[in-house]
Amino acid sequence: MQKRNKYTEIEDFLSDESFQSWILSKIDNDGWEEWTLESRQRAKLVEDARLLLLAMKVPDQPISPVDLHHALQATWIKIEEKENQNNSTPSSKIKFLKKYFLSGIAAALILGLGSIWLYNNQIVTVGREVTYNELISENNEGLVEQTNNSDKAQIITLSDGSSVLLQPNSKLSYPKIFTGNERKVYLSGEGFFEISKNPKKPFFVYANEIVTKVVGTSFRVKAYSDQPDVEVLVRTGKVRVKSNDLVAKSDDHEVVLLPNQALRFQRKDLSFNKITNITQDIVLTRSVGNIEQLSFEFTDIPVSQIFETIEQAYLVDIDYPKNKLKDCHLTTSLSDQPLMEKLKIVCNSIGNKTTFEMNGNQIVIISDGCN
Repeated sequence: MQKRNKYTEIEDFLSDESFQSWILSKIDNDGWEEWTLESRQRAKLVEDARLLLLAMKVPDQPISPVDLHHALQATWIKIEEKENQNNSTPSSKIKFLKKYFLSGIAAALILGLGSIWLYNNQIVTVGREVTYNELISENNEGLVEQTNNSDKAQIITLSDGSSVLLQPNSKLSYPKIFTGNERKVYLSGEGFFEISKNPKKPFFVYANEIVTKVVGTSFRVKAYSDQPDVEVLVRTGKVRVKSNDLVAKSDDHEVVLLPNQALRFQRKDLSFNKITNITQDIVLTRSVGNIEQLSFEFTDIPVSQIFETIEQAYLVDIDYPKNKLKDCHLTTSLSDQPLMEKLKIVCNSIGNKTTFEMNGNQIVIISDGCN
């Protein structure tokens, strides 16, 4: 038995290369026409598949209603002749099937041509997926790529002092040294960004179909390639979010987010959903991490407690001389600073030539005690 004898769905025909050759190139080496005319039920399925295949292959010249009608009538006449030879179907049933057959083809054609019209006329409002590889291929700075394959968030420090807390199953590409008038990085997955302030050199995060622009602030971007949405949540400062130029609309729509505001971007249709109160969004509330909840405002607080807060926020380990710093208390604000800047402020506040060394998620504080 031929494989096509088992076809029951339009998709079966569309995936058959010999069927495609017959419809698109008029090559009928496998006798599709004769096989089709053997059964009315088969003929309807074949014709629906043919129309959808032709609809997906946009013709150079539009088909007029008259030409379409003539083509359908010619096909039906062939089927009637075949059935009359077999004398197996009453004429009343033929008329019924003919009506059903033509209405089914019309519906399929409307669906196919409607899809073409929507594609040709609405392409600026329907998005296409942008891959991580596409994004980094647009950059010629010689990027460093860091992938987090562990089950724990990893801290990345950039050349300008900015820090990124990269979540598991995520990766970030960035220049070893930022040059020019812009700072650009490329994210796949999820990362919490704390950007070093530099009004003359804005910072851009490219993630799937959106670009997030900042000068100096802290925010989270969640952009996994296998998920339908991209999320941006602002902790401090202000960010601007718009579509990537690869898929951007002509109006270059931009959304401004302030602290405790978020944006959910629908990748399918490039729609922006601004969320002005993140506490009312269950999904966002559940996803907020320690770094977004902990307070970095300290008033006469033991240094040990400050280090503990930093450890919890960034998932790092801090080794410091506990005996020498046990009586040290600080009053300082670290709320809008990247990790490196936080550590510098704490060390300078302790004084007495206190310094730090950082190796991945390990931080070592060197100090002879506080002033």
